Amino acid sequence: MYEIEELRSGGELASEEKDLVNGFFAYCGKLYPRLVSFNGRGFDLPVLKYRAMKHGVSARWLHQASNKWENYTARYAPHWHCDLAEVLSDYGASARTKMNEVCAALDLPGKTGVDGSKVSDMYDNGEIDGIRRYCETDVLNTYLLYLRHALHTGLTDHDGYNHAINLTVGWLEEQAGDIPAYQEFLDAWRQSSDGSFNAL
Repeated sequence: MYEIEELRSGGELASEEKDLVNGFFAYCGKLYPRLVSFNGRGFDLPVLKYRAMKHGVSARWLHQASNKWENYTARYAPHWHCDLAEVLSDYGASARTKMNEVCAALDLPGKTGVDGSKVSDMYDNGEIDGIRRYCETDVLNTYLLYLRHALHTGLTDHDGYNHAINLTVGWLEEQAGDIPAYQEFLDAWRQSSDGSFNAL
């Protein structure tokens, strides 16, 4: 069963980069989770690794492997790190598509208000909370894409998928009063899906 237990940016608004990077690697090092991303192998993880090396942060868990094919850095091991940009393009056999385009094809909300090209300016303007909310809604889009991928590949069935969608809508409705970005996401999703929230 798929369910959002928690969604939040790490640290606090005033946290230093070293603390954020260390927090990420320490948290994942306790859980050994399946990583799910969209272009995470090509962008997110390399950036995190470089910043971890700069700050002297250990990420031993990331580089451990059960064998050379089964680990977080193996390209064809989606049960360790499912990079949807790679998986959906059959690892480069077809053109890579941007997350927003895949979301549009599946009637998902995609980017709402901010896209990655604006993050640098937002940082320069001190809009840290806006960046955090942008990242969180990116995670929501990635999660919804992963749910559809899980249905397509048989990791869940229609009942499981619909249950996960209903839980997600309910969770967003609970959070939206405190976090306007979540209400914006929910409204965009309602519009993009003609009110069905993609339940099948």
